[in-house]
Amino acid sequence: MKYFRLTFSFLALLLAGLAVAGATELYDRLIALKGVVSVEELDKGFFEERYVVMFDQPLDHKNPSKGHFEQRFVVAHAGFDRPTVIVTEGYGGARALNPRYREELSSRLGANQIFVEHRYFGESTPSPRNWDYLNAENAAADLHAVRQALAAVYPEKWVGTGVSKGGENSLIYRMYYPQDVDVTVAYVGPICFGVEDGRHEPFLERVGTAEERAAIREFQTEVLKRRKELVPLFDEYCKSKGYEFRTNIDEVFDLCVLEYPFSIWQWGTAVSVIPASDSPHQELLDHLTATVSPDYFAVSEEPSFFVQAQRELGYYGYDTAPFEGLLSIKNAKGYLPRILLPDDARRIRFSDALSRKITAFYKTNDPKVICIYGQNDPWSAAMLDTTAFDGKQNMKLIVEPGGSHRARIKTQSDEVQNQIWKTIEGWLFGI
Repeated sequence: MKYFRLTFSFLALLLAGLAVAGATELYDRLIALKGVVSVEELDKGFFEERYVVMFDQPLDHKNPSKGHFEQRFVVAHAGFDRPTVIVTEGYGGARALNPRYREELSSRLGANQIFVEHRYFGESTPSPRNWDYLNAENAAADLHAVRQALAAVYPEKWVGTGVSKGGENSLIYRMYYPQDVDVTVAYVGPICFGVEDGRHEPFLERVGTAEERAAIREFQTEVLKRRKELVPLFDEYCKSKGYEFRTNIDEVFDLCVLEYPFSIWQWGTAVSVIPASDSPHQELLDHLTATVSPDYFAVSEEPSFFVQAQRELGYYGYDTAPFEGLLSIKNAKGYLPRILLPDDARRIRFSDALSRKITAFYKTNDPKVICIYGQNDPWSAAMLDTTAFDGKQNMKLIVEPGGSHRARIKTQSDEVQNQIWKTIEGWLFGI
């Protein structure tokens, strides 16, 4: 009798588990996909169902024998008969777990949303962390593998999209796999040609009005003039936060001051919030650290972005000439590999082959792509070559007047928004 009861209890638990697993058609289809390791239900939020999926990927898609890792992606389900938006994220995927997260494309189109966390970020980090396999081609192949796995689940049209590094990622993905998506909407995605690209510094010398630039320069100069008083306060602040650096605190202070105008313009901060030059020391420091957090230059447990920047994505430099005699450093050349890279990535050397390949692809092809940038965003200095849009029937370039890195479809004028949605919906639905 005891054996019967145990067996009955086991069967009851097993059947209960099967009932949960078979609760929805979508769950059953996801868990059955080749490569899927696990499927976990999430709060459905704005969708009918949502799941976080762990998916097996090769470290090197050209040589799977090199090993595997698990990549996280989030499935937000609107309907099997709806289009699907694939978010080509450039970083970690924690924000996609939020039940309120929904891309504007997914909302407008009533679309399914597949958010793919980038390899070497968040829960998609291989162990051990071998930097050899962190490159754009492998990242695009990751997206392709997810797309192929979900092809039968979501057979309608697909839209690729991403923001910033994710925007660049969407362009790279479209280049490597042009048939995977029907439409690409890339937001503020830069294409850089060097670790210190060289176009951002002159951009900062002409962006905005002369009065705005003067206010920014005045703040930088005043902060540097007060370095004797401010650096000890800055050091105390960094220690209180537990930040550790690969250089001395004076250089970190200098770099924060040099980064300041880039951050102001990138995020569209009004110059009216800049403290007056005669403000107390602490007020100046508080504004500086609120605009440029020193942890940007701190040792990070996840330096993956800077490894990619050093290898092929590129980045920007700083012009130190206007502050000669006020800085503790002679110049900022080579700051990224010296300060932001871990020791095991120092051997990586930059190649502009990827950026040249991207540019060549979009110059010689005309996929259904919309690129959106903000006029005042320093990253727009490295926007996709504008000549790639010349004479094209499909490719569209939108530059938001006075816009920042926050430029989206919803931030455009009503007229431009209507034009964009009419184009996208025409491509997808023939409207």
